[in-house]
Amino acid sequence: MFMSISTTGSAEDPATDLGFLLHKHPDKVQRFTTSHGEAHVFYPEAGDEVCTAALLLDVDPIALVRKGRGDGRGRGGSPDFALAQYVNDRPYAASSLLAVALRTVFRSAMKGDCPARPELPGRARPLRIELPAVPANGAGGGGGPALVVRLFEPLGWQVEATAVPLDESFPEWGESRYVRIALSSGTVRLADALQQLYVLLPVLDGAKHYWVAPDEVDKLLAAGQGWLAAHPERALITRRYLARRWSLTRAAMERLELARLAEADDREVEEIDNAVDDRSEEEVRDDPEPRQPSLAEQRRTAILAALRETGAARVADLGCGQGELIGELLKDARFTGILGVDVSARALRSAGRRLGLERMPERQAARVTLAQGALTYTDARLKGFDAAVLCEVIEHLDLPRLPALEYAVFGAARPRAVVVTTPNAEYNVRWESLPAGAVRHADHRFEWSRAEFRAWAGKVAAAYGYTVELRPVGPEDEEVGAPTQLALFTTTPTPATTTTQGSTTTPGSTTAAAPTATTVPITTATPEGGEPR
Repeated sequence: MFMSISTTGSAEDPATDLGFLLHKHPDKVQRFTTSHGEAHVFYPEAGDEVCTAALLLDVDPIALVRKGRGDGRGRGGSPDFALAQYVNDRPYAASSLLAVALRTVFRSAMKGDCPARPELPGRARPLRIELPAVPANGAGGGGGPALVVRLFEPLGWQVEATAVPLDESFPEWGESRYVRIALSSGTVRLADALQQLYVLLPVLDGAKHYWVAPDEVDKLLAAGQGWLAAHPERALITRRYLARRWSLTRAAMERLELARLAEADDREVEEIDNAVDDRSEEEVRDDPEPRQPSLAEQRRTAILAALRETGAARVADLGCGQGELIGELLKDARFTGILGVDVSARALRSAGRRLGLERMPERQAARVTLAQGALTYTDARLKGFDAAVLCEVIEHLDLPRLPALEYAVFGAARPRAVVVTTPNAEYNVRWESLPAGAVRHADHRFEWSRAEFRAWAGKVAAAYGYTVELRPVGPEDEEVGAPTQLALFTTTPTPATTTTQGSTTTPGSTTAAAPTATTVPITTATPEGGEPR
């Protein structure tokens, strides 16, 4: 696969400034490894008046087949037509493989970053981009050169698109599905040109070499920022880029329309898209006043403080939901192994998207495992962890099933520490919008008072050989306590005695004294990352 980018200049404004924009020196030939072969960047000509940078992607057909093995749903090839897996047009025709190579090799250029010459990315310069063979399959009004014009002309390009014949020696055979393209413009910035190619090459092809997951919507909108929302063919582009997955297309179109309306009104998207609170229903109900931090954030802060006190490195988040706590754990390098378990496959998919696992650096992603499982059954995957967290989980179980969870976590898995949080039912009277006797969330099967939670924690600690410390989370009321209550269980060699902060409890007894504790502020460590150079 081949593509060239050319520009012109003068002694005062040399064309070789293209090297600064692309972050590739004109005097060097550079090679980059991609998942399907090797990409080479070189300059056939480099002078003050004319400079041309070329990208050659040498596709490895063996790697292409190995990467393409899958389940027949677009995520990989079928064992049928085995020879066709190795003999195909991909090494010769620009497609989504080239688009991915563009993002790998020219990532900084696509972002418009140029620390050495910061004034260059912001202005347009004469550009000519040539691609000798691009698949342009039929869509709507047809494929071929007409499709190329429909996609690129509205963006300010002068388009030269010529159909490639099946065989020049036999013109009667007609035209192939490939088009020779040359794009010229003096008004398009290089960063915008690369973003447009990243999106439109797969759109012209009408197919991708990898499975289109929900995070492709974010990729499309990021690359299309500033031009896609106003494009007259945005529906066609969105549909074909997302491989005609209608649910993803609908979501992308809604966000594009929102961006278009915001731009037309000269406002930020957040200013007009404020009808839905991004927090969960439980977080909204837990936070009666629109202030920061929310109670959910205070819960996570308290949990992290408790985990740090125990010295835990490997943590299991049981009932992890959409991964909010996992995201905070990832920010602290001391947590080297994180397991997220939830019974809902939908929640796990959402967690994966929220955390960006597919886009995460390999070393960072290796710290996280998401697994589907029910916490009322023993699970060998839960063994060997330093700590386990049950954040707002136990209240979602029917009381008769709670002993099964207790045994699965405290008995079978038996981590050195367990952190449990649950609502304080006494605090519910402080929310005027909550009807008397109602629970905070429709799925809560019960909510305990402080005395009830203390009794349960003492019973579990005594039964499984833990000590337990109770702490309030959130603003504490003199009469009804804090909105959330936390229990920190730690292993002890003497199962007959358990302690709470400020008191000692023996099996079968309870104490009515309300515990007190301080909240430790969260600290974070940002992982380092980078791109190939």
